[in-house]
Amino acid sequence: MNLESTHTDRIPFGDPEVIFDGFSKEDIINLAYCAGDFMLAIDEEGVIRDIAVNVRDHGFANMWIGKRWTDTVTVESQAKIAQLLNSGSASAAAWRQVNHMHDGDDVPVNYKVIIPQNGGWKVAIGRDLRSVSVLQQRLLKTQQSMERDYLHLRQTETRYRLLFDNISYPVLIADAESHDIQQANRACHALVNAAPGSLEGKNLLSLVHPDYRDDLVAYIGAVTVNSQTVPANVRLAGRAGSVKIAASAFRQSGKQYWLVNIDDGLHEVPGKQSDRYVLDVVEKMPDAFVLTDEKQAIIVANRAFAELVQAGSVEQLLGVSLSRFVGRPDVDVGLLKKQLKDHQNVRNFSSIINDLNGGEEPVEISAIMIDHEQPLFGYSVRGIGRRERDLPQSRNEFPRSVEQLTELVGRKTLKEIVRESTDLIERMCIEAALVHTADNRASAAEILGLSRQSLYSKLHRHGLGNLIGRDD
Repeated sequence: MNLESTHTDRIPFGDPEVIFDGFSKEDIINLAYCAGDFMLAIDEEGVIRDIAVNVRDHGFANMWIGKRWTDTVTVESQAKIAQLLNSGSASAAAWRQVNHMHDGDDVPVNYKVIIPQNGGWKVAIGRDLRSVSVLQQRLLKTQQSMERDYLHLRQTETRYRLLFDNISYPVLIADAESHDIQQANRACHALVNAAPGSLEGKNLLSLVHPDYRDDLVAYIGAVTVNSQTVPANVRLAGRAGSVKIAASAFRQSGKQYWLVNIDDGLHEVPGKQSDRYVLDVVEKMPDAFVLTDEKQAIIVANRAFAELVQAGSVEQLLGVSLSRFVGRPDVDVGLLKKQLKDHQNVRNFSSIINDLNGGEEPVEISAIMIDHEQPLFGYSVRGIGRRERDLPQSRNEFPRSVEQLTELVGRKTLKEIVRESTDLIERMCIEAALVHTADNRASAAEILGLSRQSLYSKLHRHGLGNLIGRDD
C-alpha cells in the first residue's frame, strides 16, 4: 500500500504499509468521519449514490441521494464541482468551497474528492463552513463598527478643529502639569505675532512678560481650587498693554488640561456656558444655517442645511463652495456677497437650493457679514416650498404670476422664462374663452381660431379639465 504523495505541501508517513496494515474498512470509514462532516459516494455520471454525515445538523444531506452533485449547489459553484470530479485536473486534489442550497439559504462546504486508483465510485469529503462563516460575519461587523467609530471620531475632530481655529478671540489649550501649549487658534497666534502652528510645544509662561509670570502661576493655582476665580491681568511678552487670562480645566485620557481664553479688549470673549448654548441652538435650529469664508467655502453648517441639500453628513459639506447649492452657480451667491459688503446684512432674499440629488427647493435667505481680519458670512436659509404649495389656486392671479416670472431672472435662462410666459398667457386665454362660451369647448376653439383637436391637446397639457365623456 503506497500512500506517498507527490504534492510538496504534504509530509507523508515514513512507512505507511506497516502503519495501515491492520486497518479494516470500518477503520478507514472512521478516518473519513474525522476528516469531514459530509461523505458523498459519487458514481461516474456525477450522481450521488450514498451519503454518510458526521453530525445531526447535516441530516438534510439525505435529500441529495439520487441527484447529480451539481444540482445540489448554487450556479456559481457548479464549475467547481466539475473541476473536483475531473480526475485529469491538477486541481482535483485541492479543497474547494461550494455552496449547497437548503431552505432558501446557502450552506458553505469545503470539499475534497478522493479518486480510487483502481477505479469505482469517487468519495467527496466535505467540511461544514457555517461556523467559520458566522465568525467571518462577526469579524466583518466588528470591523465595520470600528470603521464607523473611527469615521465618527475623525468627523468630530474635523468639526472641533474648524470651530476652534475660527473662533474670533484668542484661545489655547495647555497641559495642566507642564504648562506646555498643546494647541492654539489663529487669533492667538496673531495676538503674539507668531507664525501659524509655532506656539505648539512652547510653555504657556513664555507668552507672558517675566514680571507677570508669578501672577499667572498664582492665578492657575487659585483657579485649580476655585473655578470662579477672577481672571488674571497680565502683560504679554513683547506687547504693550495688559490682557485678561481666564482658564478652565478639563480632563482627557486621564490627564488634565487648561482651556485658556485671552481677552485683549478687542474681541468679545463669551462665557463658557453661553458659548455652549449658542452652538447647541445653531446645531438644532429648524432653519438651515451655514457659515462661509470670504471665498464662500463652507466652514460650519448645521444638520438642517445638510438635510436641505440631501448630504449624508455635515462634514461632507465642509470646504465645498456655497455656490454649488444656492441658485445658479456664481450668480445668486455673488449678488448676496455684493449686498453684504455694501449693507452688512440681507433679509428674505428669494432663491433656490440645488441639492446633491439634482432636486430644487425654493428658499428665502437672510445673511450677515462679520468683518474681522478675514470676513465671515453667515446665511440662514428657510425653505418656502411648502408655503407655495399650500397657497390656494386662483383663476385670476395674472399679476401674481407675472411677479413670479420676473423672480425667475437669475435662476433660469431667458429662453426658459419666455417659454413659461407663453404657457401662462396661452392658459389664461383658453380659460377666458371657456368662460366666454359657458364652457362650450367647440365654440371656444372657434373663437380662439383652433381646431377642436388642438384645443383638446392644449386643455390636456394645461390640466384644465377631463375631456373623457364630454359632449360639447
